[in-house]
Amino acid sequence: MDLRSLRYFIAVAEECHIGRAANRLHMTQPPLSRAIRRLEDELGVLLFERTPKGVTLTPAGEVLYDETGALLGQADRIRRRVAATAGTEPLAIGTLADAAEKVGGRLVPLFRARHPHVHVTIHESDLGDPTAGLRAGLVDVAITRTPFDETGISTHVLRSVPVGVVMRDDDPLAGHSSVASADLADRPWVRLPDGTDPAWTAYWTGSGNSDASPVMRTIQECLQAVLWNGTSALAPIDQPLPAGLVVVPLSDRPPSDLVVAWPRTTAGSPLVRGFIHVAESCWHT
Repeated sequence: MDLRSLRYFIAVAEECHIGRAANRLHMTQPPLSRAIRRLEDELGVLLFERTPKGVTLTPAGEVLYDETGALLGQADRIRRRVAATAGTEPLAIGTLADAAEKVGGRLVPLFRARHPHVHVTIHESDLGDPTAGLRAGLVDVAITRTPFDETGISTHVLRSVPVGVVMRDDDPLAGHSSVASADLADRPWVRLPDGTDPAWTAYWTGSGNSDASPVMRTIQECLQAVLWNGTSALAPIDQPLPAGLVVVPLSDRPPSDLVVAWPRTTAGSPLVRGFIHVAESCWHT
């Protein structure tokens, strides 16, 4: 057994569905299914009962699930102790799409000055994972936007940003000071990947038709869909836009919070606490 396979197993066990687990892990279903089969073959037991609606843990799978959480936690602690001994403590930072530039441009100088011996890796997530790798266990801490399911995740608000509708500058509504959701009911909207957090999807997409739209995974894909096809999309009002697009404030949508987020299980990590403090000071100065 390797740790990657065990992380895959945990995702399938918690999602009770191969497709949802694949979305959570940002991979396609076939390699995930093969990895689970290989794990079952190696152990010589069935870990999941397969049904048309998904999967459920077998008794053997329940035992592995109980043991794997402790094993992965111990593996992470070993990794950190070894890195600390070598003088290169690791910190994996997740960012969500447009937040990546904010992390690089604003946080790096401050964090490097306070933690010069930390080895930082950046994981940039697409719009299908608003937790920016936290839910999948890929990162230690993240800069992302709300709303999303915060089960098991702590957040600290860095700033709140009103949102608006991105549209072409020749759109009849482009000159308005604001618009309401009712003004946009009949418009086509961008579509986020299947299995994306429901709270996130409900907030960042409109009530119009999105079934015929291709799946959008990045902000740039969304902006280009607006520019070329007149598709509607939501974005923070400070989102940089290409020529030909404008963002009109949406009057009946609450602001989205830019947050630093971390798993509640790592709240005691000195590096995570250090990153949170740097992020707070960065955005409050």
